[in-house]
Amino acid sequence: MPELPEVETVRRGLEPYVTGARIDRVTLKRKDLRFPFPEGFKQALEGATIDSTGRRAKYLLFRLSTGKTWLSHLGMTGTYRFEAFRFKEPSRYYEPTEDRKHDHLVLELTHPGHGPLQLIYNDARRFGFMDLFGNDEDSPWLAGLGPEPLSNAFNAAEMAERFRGKKAPMKAALLDQRVVAGLGNIYVSEALHRAHIRPDVAAGTLVLKSGKPSKRLEDLADGVRTVLIEAVDAGGSTLRDFRAADGNSGYFQHRFAVYDREGEPCPTPGCRGTVRRIVQSGRSSFFCPVCQH
Repeated sequence: MPELPEVETVRRGLEPYVTGARIDRVTLKRKDLRFPFPEGFKQALEGATIDSTGRRAKYLLFRLSTGKTWLSHLGMTGTYRFEAFRFKEPSRYYEPTEDRKHDHLVLELTHPGHGPLQLIYNDARRFGFMDLFGNDEDSPWLAGLGPEPLSNAFNAAEMAERFRGKKAPMKAALLDQRVVAGLGNIYVSEALHRAHIRPDVAAGTLVLKSGKPSKRLEDLADGVRTVLIEAVDAGGSTLRDFRAADGNSGYFQHRFAVYDREGEPCPTPGCRGTVRRIVQSGRSSFFCPVCQH
């Protein structure tokens, strides 16, 4: 499932070509993805201009000139591409390879700088979905989300407030979207390794009796932010299905310290540990039992 860096990579790829574009025509090739398309979806998009292209947690947000917001979740295999359109940089040229039978949404756009464009949403497994709403507060997907980990609202003090008294394992606490928005299995494992914290440590133990964050929690906040910034700069991680908006793979998987590296030496300088895998709530957690404690 794409996490924050992958979705942000897609957003950055789309933004120059869809922001400011008028949606001339919408073609729905089926009635549903993971869920049915919102009622009146086609009619609400046609004739509107995309004022901005944003992201909240793992959701793409297309703000429309009508005041509506079109939300898109990529699921496991959702991708956007432009038909017969070359990106300016040769290395970013997208050679269509998707099976077109999985093209479920087609938008005919007119961009003031790029002219006519055809934007296609392809999703082989159909775990992605779309929504449409007026205010963010009206969206069940956005309600109750925690702070963005790349924003100023995310810090060790904020985490301490949410972790105080929590007996839940640290990994489960970080995966709770009400605590911090957009984190998933991959980047939680990587951030915990950077902060030298085991994934099964109780979250509340990183909060001092005064309620303030411990030094370890401050290190974790820094680790979360750093690993996400590096992943976004690398274009996200490609495991099976992720592709950026230009069709390229992400590269951060080549920098994984522990994720999916069971049995390999820990990369921490001076550490002689070996990466282990444990299962937490049905998901694999990777960590070094020597330098993470």
